[in-house]
Amino acid sequence: MSPASFSQMPGWQLDDHRAALITFVTTCRRFDRLKAVQPLPPAIYAGLASDWQSVCAVARGTRQSGSSAKQFFEDWFQPFAAADKNQAPGPASGLFTGYFEPQLNGSKKRSKRFNVPLYRRPNDLINIDLGKFDKALAGRRISGHVRGNRFLPYAERSEIESGILAGRGLEVVWVDSAIDAFFLHIQGSGRILLDNGETLRVGFDGKNGRPYRAIGRDLVAMGAIPRKDVSLQSIRKWLADNPGQARALMQRNRSYVFFKPIVGPGPIGAAGMPLTPGRSLAVDLKYVPMGAPVWLETTNPLNPLLPLARLVIAQDTGSAITGPVRGDLFWGYGRYAREAAGRMKSPGRMFLLLPKSAARRTLLHSG
Repeated sequence: MSPASFSQMPGWQLDDHRAALITFVTTCRRFDRLKAVQPLPPAIYAGLASDWQSVCAVARGTRQSGSSAKQFFEDWFQPFAAADKNQAPGPASGLFTGYFEPQLNGSKKRSKRFNVPLYRRPNDLINIDLGKFDKALAGRRISGHVRGNRFLPYAERSEIESGILAGRGLEVVWVDSAIDAFFLHIQGSGRILLDNGETLRVGFDGKNGRPYRAIGRDLVAMGAIPRKDVSLQSIRKWLADNPGQARALMQRNRSYVFFKPIVGPGPIGAAGMPLTPGRSLAVDLKYVPMGAPVWLETTNPLNPLLPLARLVIAQDTGSAITGPVRGDLFWGYGRYAREAAGRMKSPGRMFLLLPKSAARRTLLHSG
């Protein structure tokens, strides 16, 4: 990271800072739960909980107008340009994708039509925070289960889809499409339109810990889809058009997600707060502190000739989001969100905003 100024962030003057402030204040509830002296990962520059608690106190008292919100961020934060040291610097130094809240058809009862289960988290699934064993591994987790006196990887997608969890009462709901269920696993949350007319919201409740595999890359390697045409829409169409190969291809992604019913505002991100369409960003927590404001500079996925520059808040994470300049923008719910998220694969860059008290220590540490 290198120190920057707000004048170096194209579009800063034109953004809706009020929307970003509202989202940031929501995330402040996460900082409130921490001890003041607790370092935030990545500890080398994210500062202490007290740094964030101080700016949160000011944020709550800031009048929620565009000019006041803009002034708040400029007064209390120092921007840093983020770069991957393994890539050449420039306006396209990172990759930004999108995700959304899909809608599926489902039922609380299994039937001939509704025969694909969404499972809740099994009680024998154990998640381990590796940062508690080694500070260098802060933000990294592994999942598995205990068999005898050994900690082993949990069942992978093919085993679960073959029924290894059946009969344990873990089914939250049954849906009518294995393809839709697969993409729900990727998005992490969604809405289920039940056959009785009600709507059930489901959210992420853990995963089996197996590595995520992007099947779009497999389709490119197979020659099924040109690399430039890979999107949620093109992948889904290929799966629907090739039912004989679809299941085997989807099972190459051994990662499997568990769900729980969501009551109230949602969907819920990894920070434990409701996500805000267009303002919540999933990041790699090895590089970006959860809850931090991030200035995103990329292009509109539905019209690459138009810029997309806005202040977002790091409120989520995901298996496919890896690297220092990598983000996944939450677009919300509905047709527009689905189209934008499904087509977003945009180069760009980002600036991380740190409280000035934490930034001073970062600059001192860096010499």
